[in-house]
Amino acid sequence: MKADFTRWLPAIAKTTNRRTVLTISGVAVLGGLAFGPTAVAAPVTTGPHAGAVAAIDLATGKTREGATAESALTTGAGAGTSTSSTGKPSRDELIPHGVEGAQSRIPLDDAQVANARAIVEAAKESGVGERGAVIGVATSLQESKLYNLGHLGAYNDHDSQGLFQQRPSSGWGSPDQITDPEYASKAFFGALKNVGGWRELPLTAAAQTVQVSAYPYAYAQWEEQAADIVAQLW
Repeated sequence: MKADFTRWLPAIAKTTNRRTVLTISGVAVLGGLAFGPTAVAAPVTTGPHAGAVAAIDLATGKTREGATAESALTTGAGAGTSTSSTGKPSRDELIPHGVEGAQSRIPLDDAQVANARAIVEAAKESGVGERGAVIGVATSLQESKLYNLGHLGAYNDHDSQGLFQQRPSSGWGSPDQITDPEYASKAFFGALKNVGGWRELPLTAAAQTVQVSAYPYAYAQWEEQAADIVAQLW
């Protein structure tokens, strides 16, 4: 299990075709957050260390000048109780069983939004619908904070990588495959569809059955933000 970190690491992005993979030198790790199936997420209450702002911008390709972290994806501007005229999913479709426990929420940068969009598109193509998309986004929020993580060297959780911290040694695919957001998302949804009655399960139970985490209830805290993200990107 990865240890909690108290500062951001220097970041340099490695870009390959359609994806940006954040490696040990390419991911900014926030204190109190850990990655992988054996991690418990904590709410983000402060920004990055002042000295790491430029590094994380380089890693994510984001220009911070004049930028703001607040958006409908992060501030709780959720969907209504019925499907809108634009075809956006309703709140009842996104969270049919209600949320479980206290909810966590983090601001999203450009890289995280792009990765969330990849998960939502894969949900559509995989046929798991809006609810599946919420489960996928919430799972990635827990596992990687929606960053496409490469191998983090000594800080890595075994050989876990990518948006869902999938492990090549567990049969999820090669490192190149599981750090491809489209492949990783479709692999996750393929496994989700094999969970009997997953649509009727609480989010954390559905996610845990796929991920086999040491902290099975950690996924629940991201359901509300995941629903907000899916409502905006669907």
